[in-house]
Amino acid sequence: MPKAVVLLSGGLDSTVTLAIALDEGADAAAISFRYGQRHTKELDSAEAVCKHYGIEHRIIDIDLSSFRSALTDRRAEIPSDREGDLGKNIPITYVPARNIIFLSIAAGLCESMDAEAIYIGANTVDYSGYPDCRPEFFAAFRKMLAEGTKAGVEGRAAEIRTPIIGLSKAEIVRKGKELGAPLHLTWSCYNGSEKACGRCDSCRLRLKGFKEAGYEDEISYG
Repeated sequence: MPKAVVLLSGGLDSTVTLAIALDEGADAAAISFRYGQRHTKELDSAEAVCKHYGIEHRIIDIDLSSFRSALTDRRAEIPSDREGDLGKNIPITYVPARNIIFLSIAAGLCESMDAEAIYIGANTVDYSGYPDCRPEFFAAFRKMLAEGTKAGVEGRAAEIRTPIIGLSKAEIVRKGKELGAPLHLTWSCYNGSEKACGRCDSCRLRLKGFKEAGYEDEISYG
């Protein structure tokens, strides 16, 4: 059974990605990051998802709080109720170089544990417009791993797998349901209240996906 590292935020997309990795037969270990984000409810969700599957979960501490982003600066206002520009402009919730950093750590762990692949739940259909979620970024990162790691120069660089990158949010929900993923344990909201806000970009994309997929979202909204 091939080993794999799965980037798990605790949200819808990464949880479905984990379900896909397991369905493909991967011996998966999940990693999450405590990086100075506004809240850590997503980490609680990631832990619950890993307990559901009975897999190893590592939380890695890395301080990105000095990076300019509404996700790390509690003084900044999270955009709410955005309409026609979702995915067209890079929002203030973008964390500079976040996926570059996360994937680099995942690649180091992957090489250290002799894993073959890194799974990441990036998506470019229904998404917030982050540049480090695009296929062009992952193509460039694959080349970097081939040239900049021991495994790469030996011809066995970790494969970066993005199984939901071309799916709509509705298709992601349907895939999760098909695989029995614990979507009720996930957290997508940018805010850390007791209930999801239903108004931030992440909540609105999630709600849109469940509605178009024909399912009711099982988490609570304020």
